[in-house]
Amino acid sequence: MTPPSHDLHGLLAQLDPQAALAQRHLWLIDLLHWVRGRGQSAPDAVGRLALLLDAVQARPDVQQRLQTWWQTLTDTVDITPLLADFGFAPRTALLSELAERLRLKILPGSPETIDATELFTLALPEAFDAQWLAALPADLLERLVFVLCGDNGHSTRWQRTLLDAMTYCAGQILSTGFAPELRLRMTPETREAQPFHALIRDVESLRIEVLHSLRTPDRLQETAQRLRERLDACRSAATSVYGHFEDNGISVGLVFRLRQLRARIVRMRELLECVLSPTPALHGARLLGHLVQVAQERRSLRAVFSANSSLLAAKVAERSAETGEHYITRTPTEYRAMLGHAAGGGAVMALTTLAKFALGALALSAFWAGFVAGMNYAISFVLVQLLHFTVATKQPAMTAPAMAAKLKELGSGEAINAFVDEVTHLVRSQVAAVLGNVLVVFPAVLLLTSIWQLWFGTPFLDAHQTQYTLQSLQLLGPSVLYAAFTGVLLFASSMVAGGVENWFVLYRLDSALRYNPRITGLLGQARAARWASFLRTNISGLAANVSLGLMLGLVPVFATFFGLGLDIRHVTLAAGQIAAAGMGLGLLEALQLPAFWWALASLPWLAALNVGVSFYLAFRVALTAQNVSGVERSRIYAAIRARLRTHPLDFFRPRDPGT
Repeated sequence: MTPPSHDLHGLLAQLDPQAALAQRHLWLIDLLHWVRGRGQSAPDAVGRLALLLDAVQARPDVQQRLQTWWQTLTDTVDITPLLADFGFAPRTALLSELAERLRLKILPGSPETIDATELFTLALPEAFDAQWLAALPADLLERLVFVLCGDNGHSTRWQRTLLDAMTYCAGQILSTGFAPELRLRMTPETREAQPFHALIRDVESLRIEVLHSLRTPDRLQETAQRLRERLDACRSAATSVYGHFEDNGISVGLVFRLRQLRARIVRMRELLECVLSPTPALHGARLLGHLVQVAQERRSLRAVFSANSSLLAAKVAERSAETGEHYITRTPTEYRAMLGHAAGGGAVMALTTLAKFALGALALSAFWAGFVAGMNYAISFVLVQLLHFTVATKQPAMTAPAMAAKLKELGSGEAINAFVDEVTHLVRSQVAAVLGNVLVVFPAVLLLTSIWQLWFGTPFLDAHQTQYTLQSLQLLGPSVLYAAFTGVLLFASSMVAGGVENWFVLYRLDSALRYNPRITGLLGQARAARWASFLRTNISGLAANVSLGLMLGLVPVFATFFGLGLDIRHVTLAAGQIAAAGMGLGLLEALQLPAFWWALASLPWLAALNVGVSFYLAFRVALTAQNVSGVERSRIYAAIRARLRTHPLDFFRPRDPGT
């Protein structure tokens, strides 16, 4: 293969319209590389293109070869799929699109192709190409069209290509609009209006008006306006599906299909404007520039996933916000109730702590030890939920979305003060929950291990277990890092909870449990109704508790397998472990050991990191999901600092109603 030339004279000398397919396309790639230059200045690229046209027009033989080359290119490569379908998923599933984008990022393309989309990405691979295409003036574009096509009816051929692309695009819109999973979620009024039914007919009417010169301009404009209105109706029909999502859950796959549908409608509007434009060359260049930007986005895995999961994140955050409201105390009565619920949670976690040590004594293999530990945690958390108790560290990831939802209402001093009130309520609730858990789990474990020792005559933990427990919970060790990691797992469990509840609602499983003949025949109608009501109310909590328990047990095992050395530090469990270790040493002896006090000193840090990390991550997700932007955060921070100075105790105990 002849090496590419980097000067215009050499490029024109290599122009051979009779060359093989790959060589013709390589010449195009080299020519556009020369036009692009260093890719830093759009005016320089425009000047290079003008220089190219001057050189070609100065040599009639070169112009003739260029026109023959262009005719061969347009006869070989069909540009219609590029205009109509480039940038859209070849399939309607999100996972298949992610796999396709991964293929495009990893595998190289070949110039030996008749696929216009593949050739386009090879010839215009850089984001800078969109800049110099957008900078091309109309007169230079007209010269370019003349040099390439002469007087061979290029305008009519371009119009036919655009109309073919519109027909192709309309067919894709029609098939997606008729998809049952979208159609059934549209409003009844939208389905009755049948916006998709006449789309192909309107496109064909436009084709007749454009290609028959005897038609009057008024009829052309009337037909074009009717098509625009049809496209607007199709877009409104697609938008109506989002209203269904608000009440019935969100599917990432369905959101992906909706975004594809709406983007195709926008593409069709762009093609329509190109067809009707009095300067088709200028609009064509702008369309190609837009396709260059599409090509850049086409390679991004993050873009497609984040764009289509944003609504799911919003729904997950919204459902977490509904749950989180129950964890925020605002009155002394609610505060005392929170202390009581947290005390009950601490009592259950005392049993969990002892079960953890007992299961650890079984000497199982790493995986099964982690699985059994995870099931111990999961069963305990579910028991806490069913008894309507509270585990402090599970609250922040639920309360963060509830707080973020209130940020949308900011805009005045009164709103900021109200938000600071919510912050004080939240901090006070967390303090109450942590205190309730820790102040009960510690004496409860002491009591239970004392009963064990009196009954069996030996300490619950031997000397080795006692020393290991105290050393692993030292403040100056890695415990604080493990506590932060545990906060990440707490956040992850809240996302699982919101996602599972969304899935439960999306597929109407409560209705299936209540009315499905097979289920009602097995359980009876009354029992099936009770199960449906129970799961609809508790599915989020069950998902959070089971997923959190299994993550606490299994994630450290998998981390060890990969050599990461991560572990968990849950403040309530840690308090129970310290109590068990202290009783194993003998409580009076333990009080004289520095290791015991260093372990106790870690508890406030474990609580702060468990709570703080999970709240921060959930709050960030909720802010994104709520589209909160431009909030005057400095004013909020100043208001919080002012509240700390003037009423610091509000963050730790409820204010009396009369004050």
